[in-house]
Amino acid sequence: MEDLPVLPLRGTVVFPLTVVPLAAAQARSLRLIDHVMSGDRRVALVLQKDDEQEGAGPDDVLRIGTIATIHQMMRVPDGSVRLAIQGVERMRIERFTQEEPFLRATVVPFPETAETSVEIEALSRNTVELFQRLVSLVSHLPDELVTAALNVEDPRHLVYLVATNLRMEPAERQSLLELDSIHAKLVQLNAFIAKELDVLELGKKIQSDVQEELGKSQREYYLREQLKAIQRELGEGDETEAELSQLRTKIDEAKMSEEAAREARRELDRLSKLPTAAAEYGVIKTYLDWLTALPWQTSSEGEIDVAKARQILEEDHYGLDRIKDRVLEYLAVRKLKQDLHREAGEGDEPIPSREPILCFVGPPGVGKTSLAQSIARSLGREMTRMSLGGVRDEAEIRGHRRTYVGAMPGRIVQAIRRVGTNDPVFVLDEVDKIGNDWRGDPSSALLEVLDPEQNGTFRDHYLDVAFDLSKVMFIATANLLDPIPAPLRDRMEIIDLNGYTDEDKLQIARRYLIPKQLKAHGLPLDRFEFDEAGLLVVIRGHTREAGVRNLEREVGTLCRKIATRLAEGRDVSPTIGPEQVREYLGRARFQYEELAARTAQPGVSIGVGVSSVGGDIMFLEASRMAGKGTMTVTGQLGDVMRESAQAALSYVRSRASDLNIDPAFFEKSDIHLHVPAGAIPKDGPSAGVAMTTALVSLLSGIPVREDVAMTGEITLRGQVLPVGGIKEKALAARRAGVTTFVLPRRNEVDLDDLPAPLKDEMRFVLATTIDEVLAEALPQLRAGLADPEPVIVPPRASDSRRVAAQVSA
Repeated sequence: MEDLPVLPLRGTVVFPLTVVPLAAAQARSLRLIDHVMSGDRRVALVLQKDDEQEGAGPDDVLRIGTIATIHQMMRVPDGSVRLAIQGVERMRIERFTQEEPFLRATVVPFPETAETSVEIEALSRNTVELFQRLVSLVSHLPDELVTAALNVEDPRHLVYLVATNLRMEPAERQSLLELDSIHAKLVQLNAFIAKELDVLELGKKIQSDVQEELGKSQREYYLREQLKAIQRELGEGDETEAELSQLRTKIDEAKMSEEAAREARRELDRLSKLPTAAAEYGVIKTYLDWLTALPWQTSSEGEIDVAKARQILEEDHYGLDRIKDRVLEYLAVRKLKQDLHREAGEGDEPIPSREPILCFVGPPGVGKTSLAQSIARSLGREMTRMSLGGVRDEAEIRGHRRTYVGAMPGRIVQAIRRVGTNDPVFVLDEVDKIGNDWRGDPSSALLEVLDPEQNGTFRDHYLDVAFDLSKVMFIATANLLDPIPAPLRDRMEIIDLNGYTDEDKLQIARRYLIPKQLKAHGLPLDRFEFDEAGLLVVIRGHTREAGVRNLEREVGTLCRKIATRLAEGRDVSPTIGPEQVREYLGRARFQYEELAARTAQPGVSIGVGVSSVGGDIMFLEASRMAGKGTMTVTGQLGDVMRESAQAALSYVRSRASDLNIDPAFFEKSDIHLHVPAGAIPKDGPSAGVAMTTALVSLLSGIPVREDVAMTGEITLRGQVLPVGGIKEKALAARRAGVTTFVLPRRNEVDLDDLPAPLKDEMRFVLATTIDEVLAEALPQLRAGLADPEPVIVPPRASDSRRVAAQVSA
């Protein structure tokens, strides 16, 4: 038993009977080395548990290590030292006696079990043989190591000599050191060397195979060249000549433009001079295949029948008169051009045209993509579609240059080739969701595609020749107009598809959705009837959307419930009314009775907003508490909406006396303005009027009328400025049961876009100032208001019809 300094080692293990170099740089280790060098130079070496840890303590090192002697020490300029250390014998730490200024411990020698047998001799010889093979495969191991191993007679010395020169992980070295039996050490060492030999020999075999393959390829090249020479002498053709002849025929039949034909023949000439084994051969052949496969002169448009086109559009979609008229106008002009062309005797010449580039903007589910399909059918053309959602690389539009490995044309050219005609209806879906960041800007690449002045000579980077896209009718779809860049928006004819009214959804369900779902679920069309009351329950109680996607899903659910009952042999009512809807779909998920309850207390007004899924009402809540004049705005509001709240508060403070409000209310109160549905981001200036109304209601103690919704931007002078999305907002207010809608007077022109049923059921108030809004929303607050003279657009239906509509909502 002996008390020795303990030097923790990081990432290495020193074996007994071996000499190894070590480096030390930590201050703690340097103090230990200085102390040892002044004494008997003996030190205990142990492996750290964590290689990255500095200043290891007693709990951070392993207990079995090696007693060693420092033979030589050399200091280097960077402050560290280099050591030559010889392992003496294996030891085990009994206990630590010191931690500072360095570790000391009581250690006891822990020698291995000495064994002498035929098996030990056999294992020793096998170790030397395996080590000799390993040295021959590894260039950094000198041959002198084999000589040294052959001259070692002690099996323990042999194990440690070989292990020291192998690339073993520290954990594997420690495991070998901790084995007590020489037999076990030899077995583990033999297994490790055998595994290393397998890996090295496999790597050598792979390298040899690669070199052999290269030699084989060169040999095949020479043989093919000789075969070509023999075939030329015999006058025989080969497969390559047949392939070139076929490509030449395709080029002649493709009716390319002059530029494309010239480029194709130039590439074909290059191809004929290349060996088939050349890498460039496949690149050129693929390029020529793309050129010859494009529909340069293939069109699908036939004789135009405007009446038939109108019939197709009416069959496929309800309403949407503006879009249908636009398509029919285009067809009528196209037909007149055809007639004039025929009368002028130019029947074989192409008709000069400028295809319209339309952009359908509207919430999901209103029929943008399906309308494009109907347009293609009414035109008698093929249709192809390309989704732009998430596209971030302009190469998706323009293609990659042929210098890149695996280059291909862009998706525009790919779609044209796939559809097989040069005048399809091309739908660019979700154009507002195209990417635009440091990875690329595909919207800029679309500028040429969607410009009628440029797309006649569209150049894909892969083809690098002009292709005429002027005959293609491009139709883009989007949920929102704002994300589309202004230059791209300027190139398209914007057509808004707003949300449907309940009457529209009723007609769409009867004409399209119900027959489609009945057929899809194997139900006879003439056996079941959905009455109006039942459909209205589905529309108002189970869906809340601008389009009809969820409505179609709910109708499909009803059909599945009916099909299940029929398959079970149960009775099913032939008429689907409110009772059946309640039974099949459960209770209504959306309720509109909360208007009166939410606005019963002062400080709550009803605003209306627009999102990518259409319009929806929102309640703006204001609360007052004792404080020091601060205002809190919550509800995940954007900067513009927060500024609107501040402007509303400033206006109310400036008019406090006129509004019968204590002018000093803000000095001793805190105001909290909240817009519920806090998980949904909100922004925009159109809630300014509703915020002002909520604050006046709170401070005056007068509740806001529960049947009044409002929209408009507020100024510090009390002016009500125009906003957008009036149609979507009016539809949302009507769906929620609102009967009076207050909007800026300068939005009066937007009332022309509202459907007739909506005008029949709602009363619209056009306001110029906030006083006119307050007079309508807070009729009890008359004193102090300027004489309001709002313009009132009454409902065109009778009061009884309006009340009935409100109750049904």
